[in-house]
Amino acid sequence: MSMTISECAQVREGFPRPYPDTPTNVLEQFKMTGKIVVVTGAADGIGYAVAEAMAEANGAVALWYNSQKAEALAKTHGVKTAAYKVNVSDHEEVQKTISDVLKDFGRIDVFIANAGAAISKPILEQTLDEYKKQMSVNVDGVVYCAKYAGEVFKRQGTGNFIITSSMSAHVVNVPVDQPVYNGSKAFVTHFGKCLAREWREFARVNIVSPGFFETKMGASPRVINEAYRMSSLGRQGHVKEIKGLYLYLASDASTYATGSDMIIDGGYVLP
Repeated sequence: MSMTISECAQVREGFPRPYPDTPTNVLEQFKMTGKIVVVTGAADGIGYAVAEAMAEANGAVALWYNSQKAEALAKTHGVKTAAYKVNVSDHEEVQKTISDVLKDFGRIDVFIANAGAAISKPILEQTLDEYKKQMSVNVDGVVYCAKYAGEVFKRQGTGNFIITSSMSAHVVNVPVDQPVYNGSKAFVTHFGKCLAREWREFARVNIVSPGFFETKMGASPRVINEAYRMSSLGRQGHVKEIKGLYLYLASDASTYATGSDMIIDGGYVLP
């Protein structure tokens, strides 16, 4: 909405807001000491790498879901961890598990909505049950997590929500035979930006859009050569190469970032 020069010059009550009381030393900014982080889809792949990054930075981590790896993180890094079995496409399970995390940890500082599902079929070949399954995880799961984590953040007066989307939200040929997946990621990308506005008084919201990483949801044998050809770096990413981005968004290093959509794809979607 456009404004006149005189309207722009008007003093807004309560502005400018103060800078956050965070460390000036950049290495101190990246530390997660004292912060409680929830990571969904944390069994393996990007999700577990993110959980590992938070533990390495001395944060406490609630993993949704892998108990053995949670115990290993706690032992290796000397931080508190816990694992929760939860289906993010079930809103009652999401609500209950957030309540359980609050009982176990006392608060939630960062919620990383990372769980996702992909069924690579053209829409004319995909069944409606397959469509519903993808959307229930990729869209409903993020919405449910946002609703109940957002309620916690509003009560606390502070919070940090991070959504894992995909580079496929930015182009239509990644690959061409998964329109439902691509569309679901476009939804959560725009949803995250809307949340950043809605929650501006009490929480930050950012989006990470990964390209092909060498995980179970990475490039399939059918499209692997295309992934190599289209990427400027000529390869898939290793999960260790994405840990720092999530840590940046989760930590005090990014206190001026909200509503951002950060693509990390080896240059795949470059024109």
